[in-house]
Amino acid sequence: MIGKTRQKSIAQSPSKIEETFDAEVGKARGVVRRAPPAGKFMHSRRSPSPGLAAWIDHYWVVRWDLRGYEPYTAETLPHPNFQVVFEKGRSAVSGVFTGKFTRTLEGKSHVFGIKFTPGGFRPFLKAPASSFRNRTVPVRRIFGKDADALEVVLTGSSEENAMIEAANAFFRARIPQADKEVEAASLLVRRILEERDIRTVDDLVERTGIGKRTLQRIFNEYVGVSPKWVIRRYRLHELMERFNSGEQLDCARLAVELGYFDQAHLINDFRAIVGYSPTQYQRLAARDS
Repeated sequence: MIGKTRQKSIAQSPSKIEETFDAEVGKARGVVRRAPPAGKFMHSRRSPSPGLAAWIDHYWVVRWDLRGYEPYTAETLPHPNFQVVFEKGRSAVSGVFTGKFTRTLEGKSHVFGIKFTPGGFRPFLKAPASSFRNRTVPVRRIFGKDADALEVVLTGSSEENAMIEAANAFFRARIPQADKEVEAASLLVRRILEERDIRTVDDLVERTGIGKRTLQRIFNEYVGVSPKWVIRRYRLHELMERFNSGEQLDCARLAVELGYFDQAHLINDFRAIVGYSPTQYQRLAARDS
């Protein structure tokens, strides 16, 4: 029970956010802008060992100490990546989620996550990646009882380097056979991410020379969502980045830039995923900057 004195500290205590990342990993994308949490919060991202880079994009660790403070709800937009998240008693594999991810943090704890490359988790599955869309399953169901031992290390250690080495060792022992379409899926998604003028599947066909049906098959089998979905989500990520930077944008012009039929379609898509209209989100970002 939080008493009156503790409630006063909530209002007056400054937030402390620590964020570290490898240069090659870069900053997080798709984070819904909100006022920072009270208490202590740390988010770091680290690269896997080079031999795993074809399958694992990066490792991430989130630590928080919100004891005596109100719970904090973190929100992120979906990415076209599988995630394996280790947390005591609830470690799980998540396929691509098509809606906003929301997680409430409270007390003191940490989680260790593994973000796989687009298509990079397919070799560990016995079914197409699309069969795991919007699904979460226990890690043990995919990797067997050895995952329990890894969970003990990743949730019981306070040494980040030890966690990284344990995860590297686990997956080095399980390197899948080479699959050219894993690399193809990853490269296709990267092109969508980096070439921001790709706004439609037709644009992707023109850039790559790969037919629509082949693209649909690769994305369904390896990524878990359609190429159209990936294009739209990355353009929304781009839009959020611009809002978060304080840029004031006109929705009618943005709809044309991002390949939407009209302004209403952009507003509806943004609200459905982010939870706010573009105008509301611009105000939110300006308030919390």
